Amino acid sequence: MKYVDVKEVFAEIPDEITLAISISGCPIHCSGCHSKYLWADVGQELNTEALSTLLAGHFGVTCICFMGGDQDTAAINQMARWVKANSKVRVAWYSGRDELADNIELPNFDYIKIGRYDEAMGPLNVRTTNQILYRVRHDAQGHELEDITHRFWKSL
Repeated sequence: MKYVDVKEVFAEIPDEITLAISISGCPIHCSGCHSKYLWADVGQELNTEALSTLLAGHFGVTCICFMGGDQDTAAINQMARWVKANSKVRVAWYSGRDELADNIELPNFDYIKIGRYDEAMGPLNVRTTNQILYRVRHDAQGHELEDITHRFWKSL
């Protein structure tokens, strides 16, 4: 799995200063995609050494968000597991799948977004979106997905 861009952002995850890592090799190929360059298998290898360097170089982030990675969910699990074990930042994953992948290990995540981009439905910040952002709630009973998509919508 490879990554291309890394940016500190404030709009991807509500209430978080997020280090967004754009992962290449996207197999989803959404119509209207704003990042078609991520369809190709390009960039640098994303491994624990790279993650350590990225986290050390971005002091103050409260969340790391893997933007893509649908082609290798085992690697997404591995990277999320490493972040949880080796830092205090929360972990998010933006998946282009319309349903959560069966093998995703929820204990490693604090947020998960699912849903391919559909131009007709719009992005997360419109009420007609088909995309959903979940907060993963962890308790003694297990893990629950709470839909927090509404946090992107402006009040009327």
